[in-house]
Amino acid sequence: MDFHINNHTIAVNVPTWAALEARVAERLAQRKGFALATINLDHLVKLKNSTTFCEAYLAQDFVVADGNPIVWMSRLAGQPVSLVPGSEAILPLARIAARQGVGLGLFGSTQHVLQAAKAYLEREVRDLKVVSCIAPPMGFDPHSEDAKALLQEMQDDGVGLCFIALGAPKQEMLAAQGRETVPSMGFVSIGAGLDFFAGKQKRAPVWVRRIAMEWLWRMLGNPRRLVGRYMQCFAILPGQMMRAVMLRLRRA
Repeated sequence: MDFHINNHTIAVNVPTWAALEARVAERLAQRKGFALATINLDHLVKLKNSTTFCEAYLAQDFVVADGNPIVWMSRLAGQPVSLVPGSEAILPLARIAARQGVGLGLFGSTQHVLQAAKAYLEREVRDLKVVSCIAPPMGFDPHSEDAKALLQEMQDDGVGLCFIALGAPKQEMLAAQGRETVPSMGFVSIGAGLDFFAGKQKRAPVWVRRIAMEWLWRMLGNPRRLVGRYMQCFAILPGQMMRAVMLRLRRA
């Protein structure tokens, strides 16, 4: 599934869970770095409005569909992909890292959340080693010299795979910076995933996710922050759906 934004093409190039696990396992086994982004409607809104964010996305090696609307569009376009939420990718990818003896790093949020998430991950994933937890200061700039120094610090600590929990667009920008600064490290942008493990946020029940209503659950829990964001997402949805239909017709 391709998205044409600001004269660039951003593709969901990892269509299934099996493909994601295979590609990450291969990169980690070869000690080759990568950056993984999880595209959703909110990202599409931000990508249209930010050249810098778009450039960061173009630097990602892997892109998966994080959001049912992206999956629906892919089906309409005749290029179906599976739903791969970033928060649900944490444990499977951590297990791959543990099997291969790759040190894990956690970057973002607060030290309290990171330490709680570290304890949870090391309890749930046998032989996993979380070797670095970095909570950057307020106003953190992913393009700064401080960011480069923190990335180098993680590499010195033995991190081979890093989960970034900064939210879009900062996490994708840091991953893009990381591909240049520490090219042997893997980066996965996971949004609020660590907050769920630490108990800071409560994820929607499974039945809510199954009926594709997690967005409503989240909005009701934090309307001040999310109502405006989701309104922008809804505004672009009809056009994106129509574009997907047109892509299918052109291919036919």
